[in-house]
Amino acid sequence: IVAKNVNVWLDQLSHRHGDDIRRLDQIPLEALQDLRRRGFSALWLIGLWQRSHASQEFKRRRGRADAIASAYAVEDYAVAEELGGEAALEVLEGRCVEAGISLACDMVPNHTGLDARWVIEHPERFIWVDEPPFPDYSFDAGDDLSTDPDIGLFLEDGYLDRTDAAVVFKRVDRRTDETRYLYHGNDGTGLPWNDTAQLDYTRTDVREAVIEEIVAIAKRFPIVRFDAAMTLTRQHFQRLWFPAPASGGAIPSRAEHGLSPSEFDELMPRELWLDVVERIAEEAPDSMLVAEAFWLMEPYFVRQLGFHRVYHSIFLHAVRDERNDELQRWLREALATEPSELRRYVNFLTTPDERSAAEAFGKGDKYFAAATLLVTLPGTPLFGHGQAEGLLEKYGMDYGRGQFAESPDTLFLERHRQQVTRLLEKRELFAGTEHLRLFGVRSDPGSEEAVDAVFAFTNSTSGDGSASGDKPAEHALVLVNNSSSPRSGFIDRSTPVVSASGTACTSLTEALGLASDATRLDGRNLRSDEDASLPLKDGAFAVDLAPYETRILIFQR
Repeated sequence: IVAKNVNVWLDQLSHRHGDDIRRLDQIPLEALQDLRRRGFSALWLIGLWQRSHASQEFKRRRGRADAIASAYAVEDYAVAEELGGEAALEVLEGRCVEAGISLACDMVPNHTGLDARWVIEHPERFIWVDEPPFPDYSFDAGDDLSTDPDIGLFLEDGYLDRTDAAVVFKRVDRRTDETRYLYHGNDGTGLPWNDTAQLDYTRTDVREAVIEEIVAIAKRFPIVRFDAAMTLTRQHFQRLWFPAPASGGAIPSRAEHGLSPSEFDELMPRELWLDVVERIAEEAPDSMLVAEAFWLMEPYFVRQLGFHRVYHSIFLHAVRDERNDELQRWLREALATEPSELRRYVNFLTTPDERSAAEAFGKGDKYFAAATLLVTLPGTPLFGHGQAEGLLEKYGMDYGRGQFAESPDTLFLERHRQQVTRLLEKRELFAGTEHLRLFGVRSDPGSEEAVDAVFAFTNSTSGDGSASGDKPAEHALVLVNNSSSPRSGFIDRSTPVVSASGTACTSLTEALGLASDATRLDGRNLRSDEDASLPLKDGAFAVDLAPYETRILIFQR
C-alpha cells in the first residue's frame, strides 16, 4: 500500500505534469501506472471525504491562512466537493482498475467533525453535558462556526486565545433554546482534537449508525482503514469516557461520569468491532479491514476481533531505533505459536503521525536495510507519502499543499527502484508464512550467543523443492544487518516453528531445498543479478555483513 495525502498529492502532480490538477478525475492514468511500476498495488487516499467547514475556519482565524480542514474532521462520508465529488471518484476508480491499483480509504469512527451532519441533526449521539464541565469556561469570544441558521456552534474562549485546551464546545439549538456542551474527540494521550466531536458508543443507535456507514464504505472500497481503532474497544472506551470508580480517568472532567464495570457492560455489552467484522463478512466480504491500533492492542485485533490487518508499531520502533532483539523476539514467538498471524500485520516506516522516513532513517544504507525488512517479511508493507521519492516533509492533515519546495530525489528514487521495487515485484516469494524460517545468527557454530543485529530468514514458494507446473519453485535467503557496525556469524538451524505435525527446527539446507550434505549455495544475488556460489561447512553458512548491508539470494529448485 502507498499512502497519499490527496490535496498535497494533487498539488505535486500539478507541478510534475505542468497542469492544474485539483480533482480526482484529473489524476492522470500515467501517475497511477507509475505507482504500479514501482511495485504498489493499493493506493490509500488520505482526506477523501467532505471535511468540516468549522475546522478550516477556526484554523485560519488562529493565523493558519493556508490551512484547510483536517482530513480527520469529517463532515460527512461523501467524496469532497472540491475533489470532484462522487462522479470524479468513479472516473478515478476506472483508471485504477486499468492500472492494476486497488483503492483504500479512511473511516474515522471515534469522532466526527465539530460541525458534522450528525452534530446538527443528532446531537444525542455524542458525549455531552448540560452544563460546562469547568466553571471558568466561557463561549463568548468566538464567532458561530455553524453554517446552519438553526444551530449555533461555539468554541471555548480559552482555546481560541491559547490559554486552555478546552474539552467541550457549545451547541445551541435556536429553535428550542436547548444548549448542550459536546466533548471534543480525545484519546487521553495529549490535547483534545478541538475540531472534532466525540461519539458515544454506549448508545445502541450510535453503534448501529456507524456500522451502517462502515458497510456502505466497504461496499465501495476494497480496503478500509480505521483511524485510532483501539480507542473504541470496550476496555479503552470505558477508561477514557466512563472510568470505573477510583480509576481517576484519562480525560479531564470525565471521572465524575464514571460507571462500574457492570453498569458499563450493560450499556456496551459487546465489542463494536466484532459486530463490524461480522457485518462486513456478510455484506461486503471482498473488503479488507485495516485497524490502526496501538497501546499493545495489536494481537487482540487479529486474534479476538478478527480484523484482516492491524498496524504493527513494534516493527517501526524496533527497526528505526535498532532494538533488534525486540523484533527478533517477536518473530520467534510468532513462528513458535501461530506463524500465519504474521501475515495480518501492516509493517511501516512512517505514518501521517510519524516523522517522514527520510528524516527518521536518512536516505542511505540505514533506510534501505529497513526497507528490505519491510518488503521481505510477511505482513502488508505500507509506504508513506513521499517515502519512495526521498521527501523529507511530514504532511499535516490540514495541508492543502506541501510547505517545502521539494522535488523527488532522483538518485534516491532510482536506488529505490533498483533495491525496493525489485523486491516488491517478488512479494509472492516473501509474503507467505508456511515456509518462513528464521535463523539465529551465532557468533560461532554451535554457540548460543546470538547476533541480534542480523536478521537471517528464508522463504519459498514451495516446501518440497519441486516445480509447480512449468514454474520452478523459488527459495530466498535474506540477510540484513540493521546496525551501524559490521557483523559476522554463522547460521545453520532455524528457530522453532509450529505446524500441524508439531514444533521443530529446520536446517538451512532443508529450508533452501538442498541436499543435507550440500557444500555450496548456488543461486543468484537479487541485488546484482549475478550468480552466487557460496560455501557451506557442516551445513552452516558464514555471514559477514558491513553496516546496514543487505543480501538477498534466490535459488530455484
